[in-house]
Amino acid sequence: MTDTPPTADAEAAEPWYKDGLRFRCTQCGHCCTGTPGHVWVDEDEIAAIAEYLDKPVGEIRLMHSRRVGSRVSLNEYANGDCIYFDGATRGCTIYPVRPKQCQTWPFWNSSLRSEADWKAVQKECPGAGHGDFVPLEQIEIRASQIDV
Repeated sequence: MTDTPPTADAEAAEPWYKDGLRFRCTQCGHCCTGTPGHVWVDEDEIAAIAEYLDKPVGEIRLMHSRRVGSRVSLNEYANGDCIYFDGATRGCTIYPVRPKQCQTWPFWNSSLRSEADWKAVQKECPGAGHGDFVPLEQIEIRASQIDV
């Protein structure tokens, strides 16, 4: 058997970020603030938030989340800031138990579709494209954890 060069199809199957990307959270809070949106949570994440805050699960469900179709999202303030974002410290008040959506940012499928999508993320997120090297394997693991 001889070694054959990869076909155009094999090369096309490789993601544009196959050589990895750089990211380090600067804790700027941009991903927690701004345009209204959704931070999707599941029952395990709600339970972890409740335990971390020493609150009943029912209180987190009732006061800090809302149903959107068949899913549940954390509440936000009228200005779009996450309910758990502390404007004074520019930090997350539930950081150790933040939802998967927050943990995996900016390695979401929507941010990785194309190099142009990644460049758009870099305009909003000062840590995207800078800091620690994140290899392809880690990017794919993070991207597979949530469909955003």
